[in-house]
Amino acid sequence: MPARMSRIEFVALMAMMVATVAFSIDSMLPALPQIGSELVPDNPNSAQLILSAFIIGMGTGTLFVGPLSDAFGRRPVIFAGAALYIFGSALAWAAPSMELMVAARLCQGIGAAAPRVVSLAIIRDFHSGREMARLLSFVMIVFTVFPAIAPLIGSGIIALAGWRAIFAAYVIFSVLSVAWLALRLPEPLPSGERRPFRARQIVEAMREMAAIPMVRLSIIAQSLVFGTLFTSISLIQPVFEQAFGRGDSFPFWFFVIGVVCATSSMVNARFVMKYGMRAIVTATLSVSAVLAVLMVLVRLSGIAGDAEFWVFLVWQGTVFYQMGLTVGNLNALAMEPLGHIAGTAASVIGAISTVFAGVVAALIAQTFDGSPLPLYLGALVFTSIALPTVLKMRKLERVSEI
Repeated sequence: MPARMSRIEFVALMAMMVATVAFSIDSMLPALPQIGSELVPDNPNSAQLILSAFIIGMGTGTLFVGPLSDAFGRRPVIFAGAALYIFGSALAWAAPSMELMVAARLCQGIGAAAPRVVSLAIIRDFHSGREMARLLSFVMIVFTVFPAIAPLIGSGIIALAGWRAIFAAYVIFSVLSVAWLALRLPEPLPSGERRPFRARQIVEAMREMAAIPMVRLSIIAQSLVFGTLFTSISLIQPVFEQAFGRGDSFPFWFFVIGVVCATSSMVNARFVMKYGMRAIVTATLSVSAVLAVLMVLVRLSGIAGDAEFWVFLVWQGTVFYQMGLTVGNLNALAMEPLGHIAGTAASVIGAISTVFAGVVAALIAQTFDGSPLPLYLGALVFTSIALPTVLKMRKLERVSEI
């Protein structure tokens, strides 16, 4: 732990770094109908690309910021990422077309990769194993609470100054978080422990990670979990508005879901030391798979209107709740044997899981026709593959203990 910082301040700072992503995605949700009607009135589904472009840009940037932080230090890479993020925000604010808006969001996502990935590497610089998972659980509390608040913030900004003002809020948020880090956190990676940046080191890291079954399976499971998350984020606002006619109340319901789901990280922090990371992930995905099957059956049964809305609302809460019980644990499992290449490993893990999830979420979002069925089917496919992947991890763990 940094000498000048308490544990609470350290967790809060890392959480704010990670929250850059949540703020950049979820505060945009209330603005999508207005952006779509203004920039692409003939194809409103294209507005979903604003989210997908950011996610894909973040995943692409994620591949490089870790190795760069291993070579040049954690702080300089975060500062450079913040500069690119601010540039992308300004470009999006002025964008007159959807094409330029998507390009700006792509740039913004690349910049946001720095705080997201490097913060994980910083945590790994100081902690490992279950203690790292515990700290990540506390960070995940903000990761789940902030998305709940973000649509309300976005709605307030839109009401006061229009949807373009949201991008000014991104600039302010980034400046504040980077200033906090600059003033309070010394460079965590000593110059003597840095690794020269070479393109081949990413390839070598990928080979090393692919050769470790636990790491390989953790990345696959995390990619599928993120697939469920990003598909839900991409479609939840259109489903509220078009399938259930509740677009105006969407920020309120999203807030309620997020506040409830914030307890998931607290639950994980409480039980991960006792039961272990794999057991919690396995139990969570088992429940998620059963619920996904039930949602498909509900839709096919012909239940509609308010009845389906309330079932959907509860189910969507469970989708977000599982994030606090899976993502931090899967990250910790993948990073556990990779302390010597923490920055590069964090980049590879984040890039693979994010780009995969962003692409599949974009594809599923384009099939949206006013029905939540594409969302249900996507969740069913993702959890049906993720669960046996995690079960195989547990089997490997038992073999290693013999």
